Amino acid sequence: MVRNFKRKTNRGYTSGDVIMCAVKDVKINNISIRSAAKNHGINYRTLARYCKKIIITNPSHGSIADLIDKIENPTSLNVIGYKSRLILPEKVEKELVTYLLQAADIYFGLTPTEVKKLAFQLAIKNNIKVPNSWVVKEQAGKDWFTGFIKRHSNISIRQPEATSLSRATSFNKQNVATFFSNLQHCMQKYLFSPNDIWNMDETAVTTVQQPKKVIAKKGLKQVGAITSAERGTLVTLACTINAIGNSIPPFFIFPRKNFKDHFLISAPTGSAGDANPSGWMKEENFVKYLKHFVGNTKCTKEKPCLLLLDNHETHLSIEGLDLAKNNGIVMLTFPPHCTHKLQPLDKAVYGPLKNYINTAMTSWLVMNPGKTVTIYDIPKIVNIAFPKAVSPHNILSGFSATGIYPLNPDVFTEIDYCPNYVTDRPDPPCSQADSNKKDCESYSMQPEISNKRFKESIQIPGNQVDKQ
Repeated sequence: MVRNFKRKTNRGYTSGDVIMCAVKDVKINNISIRSAAKNHGINYRTLARYCKKIIITNPSHGSIADLIDKIENPTSLNVIGYKSRLILPEKVEKELVTYLLQAADIYFGLTPTEVKKLAFQLAIKNNIKVPNSWVVKEQAGKDWFTGFIKRHSNISIRQPEATSLSRATSFNKQNVATFFSNLQHCMQKYLFSPNDIWNMDETAVTTVQQPKKVIAKKGLKQVGAITSAERGTLVTLACTINAIGNSIPPFFIFPRKNFKDHFLISAPTGSAGDANPSGWMKEENFVKYLKHFVGNTKCTKEKPCLLLLDNHETHLSIEGLDLAKNNGIVMLTFPPHCTHKLQPLDKAVYGPLKNYINTAMTSWLVMNPGKTVTIYDIPKIVNIAFPKAVSPHNILSGFSATGIYPLNPDVFTEIDYCPNYVTDRPDPPCSQADSNKKDCESYSMQPEISNKRFKESIQIPGNQVDKQ
């Protein structure tokens, strides 16, 4: 079977609009079938067949006005042409598509092999005749799957992004509503302008870039690309942006015991840094970052600012909280495991930044053959990528997409909350633990409850069509 057939000629092919015009000439303008067929370039027998469909489908069409309406309305005629022979009926295929889309929404999408097996099971359950190859392999064939994808343009094969169970289940309506309630309270209490709403987050930059696609000889099993090493050394980069599209110079944390000023040679102007053996953000490093933040934003108790960040333990030290309080920094944290949806930096800035860093690092290796990238070269590479990624357009898009500014608590739809449906369950109706202990035990978290709700949430179609 040809999966991608392309017509060589237009012989035997006429669009529905042309046929409709020809039928109108015959039925309304009283032109002969042969003349109308010649004028529109249609075989006269084909035109005669469709003219008869008006009479067969609508034997009592009534007035001329009704006839004109029926001719100009494509639904008045039978479908022009012939549909492809389908193994699964159209109704079953539509139900299968609905199931696949809903499974993908809750992050339990099916692979092509699983779809083919499910199609075979549907056919057997509905007593639909299938090819022998389906029975032997116990799954649908490649030709059917290719045609299935083409027939339904709203589905496609996509590479899913790995999402931890914590992220999938923590991003729910309750957590999001609580965050926006706290955000709205802060906005009303302090009357922050968009210039005073800041978002800060850390990201890792390594000395080994992710190679991009290159042009190579067709048929090669493996194509190589130069990197500095097999595994890279990590440098933490802390970026800060605000709701009007501005940013402050980045803050670097190097994997060294002591920080030296020459670490920041060729870094973005105004950058600051610190060091610790691991290269990750520590409590003492965050205190120095806050001083860097205060120096660039000029916030005070009289003119406070809002700093949005995650609730990592390094951000909650006593010294850091005192420094923030004394300098008018109002800190609001995101709910746990929700920064991938609620944080502007994650939403619109760090993705482009990593791409630009990879490109700049590849260019550096080309311009310096035989050398490897070290942690001291990272500030120079970041200096190239930072202005391109941390642009006003990306920053404003991030704040808008997360609903932080302009404030929009309803920015997320039901589809965004679908992944937590599998593990979501109502709270136990018990106020006193001792008196209602049995009721609480009946609502204990058991796997079979989750499995039952998952099966109820997406019903696999079956026994819904007549036997064929």
